[in-house]
Formats: sequence, C-alpha cells, structure tokens
Amino acid sequence: MGLSDTTIRAAKPSKQKTIKLSDGGGLQLWIQPTGSRLWNLAYRFDGRQKKLALGPYPTIGLKTARALREEAKQLLVAGIDPGQQRKVDKANKAAL
Repeated sequence: MGLSDTTIRAAKPSKQKTIKLSDGGGLQLWIQPTGSRLWNLAYRFDGRQKKLALGPYPTIGLKTARALREEAKQLLVAGIDPGQQRKVDKANKAAL
C-alpha cells in the first residue's frame, strides 16, 4: 500500500537518523532529522543501485512525485539512465 498525504504530514522526524517512507516502485520520502522532507527515487541501471532526487515535499506533492517516478521508469524501459538524462537536459537548458 502506498503513502497518503495524511501519513506524510503526520510523520515525525527522528533526532538521530533519516526516516525513509516507501511509496512503492522505488519512490521514497526521506524525513531528515531537521524536519525537511525530500523525495528520492531508488532504481537500478546497468546492475548498479542509484538514487535520483526529485525535490522537497510539499513543493513536490505526492501526485507529482508519482508522475516523476513513472517518467523515470519510462526512461529505464527505453534503456536511458534518468540521472544522466537529467544532467543532459540541464546542460542543454544552460546552453540556450
């Protein structure tokens, strides 16, 4: 079962370590000891475990985070590393 917005808002930070709440499909919400909440996507590419930062909660809501996860999964199906693609997109945007 995935996360709900109520569960995310009710989660309290730990004083010593990062708490990871999983939504499924590699999507995780990391709650830092400082109280900040960050979306991350764990995935495998070329046999290696990788992580892609999606952004902070609540700026990136649950629905948007799930959509970003699906976009990344589509890139993986096409044989493209989502982290590398983000770097290419950023470089192309800066060149304009």
